[in-house]
Amino acid sequence: MSLSTVYLGLGSNIEREKYLCAGLDALASLLSDMRCSAVFESQAVGIKSGPFYNLVVTGQTDLPLLELDRRLKFIEAENGRYAPERKGLPLDIDVLMYDDLNGTFNGLVLPRAEILKNAFVLWPLSLLAPSLVHPGEGKPIAQLWQEANIEQVLAPVPFEWRGLQLTPI
Repeated sequence: MSLSTVYLGLGSNIEREKYLCAGLDALASLLSDMRCSAVFESQAVGIKSGPFYNLVVTGQTDLPLLELDRRLKFIEAENGRYAPERKGLPLDIDVLMYDDLNGTFNGLVLPRAEILKNAFVLWPLSLLAPSLVHPGEGKPIAQLWQEANIEQVLAPVPFEWRGLQLTPI
């Protein structure tokens, strides 16, 4: 079976280290050759809440797009994303890109629009895959970040997962 390259955005605004590590642990069982960007702290966008930790992950999967998305929703649910009593967002995992797909796939729009709108997606993605060409824009991600005029404040934060320092200190 052929493998597809995926890019996923992760975020959390409650018990951020705990939930991001839980998400990364779950993704490690779904993806081969998994690599992670640095972790960034940013203010919430679109919701009133405390600051988020965000990062981008890439890896290879043999799962079809919609099955991957279904499993990501299950990982979110296991980590309290849909619990009625939750306060904040424990874990959010979004498919940003799946190979070079461009369009709408059973309601899932790829590449995800947030790539170009949110610094907490575009900056870590540009560090992880600078030469990756955005399927909709036809430009490398590093160039899109360089040209971006996104007014969001974010900063890299020290973060360790499985003994690996994801963010250089």
